[in-house]
Amino acid sequence: EENGHENKRLKRDADEEDVEDQNKKSPKRKIVLLMAYSGKGYHGMQRNVGSSQFKTIEDDLVSALVQSGCIPENHGEDMKKMSFQRCARTDKGVSAAGQIVSLKVRLIDDILEKINNHLPSHIRILGLKRVTGGFNSKNKCDARTYSYMLPTFAFAHKDHDVQEEVYRLDKETLEKVNKLLACYKGTHNFHNFTSQKGPRDPSAKRYIMEMYCGEPFVRENIEFAVIKVKGQSFMMHQIRKMIGLVIAIVKGYAAESIIERSWGEEKVDVPKAPGLGLVLERVHFEKYNRRFGNDGLHEPLEWTEEEEKIAVFKEQYIYPTIINTEREEKSMVSWLNTLSIHDFSSSVVGMQANNKNSK
Repeated sequence: EENGHENKRLKRDADEEDVEDQNKKSPKRKIVLLMAYSGKGYHGMQRNVGSSQFKTIEDDLVSALVQSGCIPENHGEDMKKMSFQRCARTDKGVSAAGQIVSLKVRLIDDILEKINNHLPSHIRILGLKRVTGGFNSKNKCDARTYSYMLPTFAFAHKDHDVQEEVYRLDKETLEKVNKLLACYKGTHNFHNFTSQKGPRDPSAKRYIMEMYCGEPFVRENIEFAVIKVKGQSFMMHQIRKMIGLVIAIVKGYAAESIIERSWGEEKVDVPKAPGLGLVLERVHFEKYNRRFGNDGLHEPLEWTEEEEKIAVFKEQYIYPTIINTEREEKSMVSWLNTLSIHDFSSSVVGMQANNKNSK
């Protein structure tokens, strides 16, 4: 009898050791994943638990994490359990080449390969790094860089009859575009560049580090250019409205002074450029890297080794989607036709003043 008890105890101990061994092999660790995706057909990055008709990038990601065995199924239902945090909430249709998410996972063997096996080809995990236990990708991020790819005929003056495939951006127009984009640099009140924020809301103040338009290039007979913008953080639709307003000025619909005016308290009608060309290029963790990047335990959150994979993904999935969708759906052409219905000259304050004067 004693021997029987002993055997049972030994078996139980052995079972517990097996479980412990398994856990030791794949313990839960805080990591970041470097993600790239084409956002067409998705309602943005962030998951909306409970509204399954709007598919998001995170729906596909969480499903792949569960299927690959990185997280238990119940963590997929309640993302707080795995301390999940995305660095940027990309809007509907917006793509990313360097999105970062932080979460706790089981570090299984061949983890990237296994997650990617359960993802569609237009969503890829390109890199993984271990981070500190308290790391939060949204709070620790000190800047974000976006790009916006657009056909250059968007900058053609409204009084010129433009053949889209023939149009080529001249040097003077590009210089004018860059002069206007540079006006956004520094800290300004961007309440007119998003919805649901009043002029006195402190969170409407945002800091822009750089903004410029690169040299144009031709793809599928259409000339495109890429605008880059780096800022501390951005509000919903902010970048698309910043670009929309510059296009309206260059096309001759609005005066240059409207940019300065838009930072004041009055409500200004700012048009929002289409979402198609917007791409989250990279996110910056400069403070974190200075503090933990070389402490011997953690790697800096830099992705030089992954640069080539990022470039290949953009060429394969992001740029062709933007170019083909533009050719087929003509989202920029349709949007440009709406610019004439915006009222760039008047404002609520201006109209009130005019009324007083006429009285």
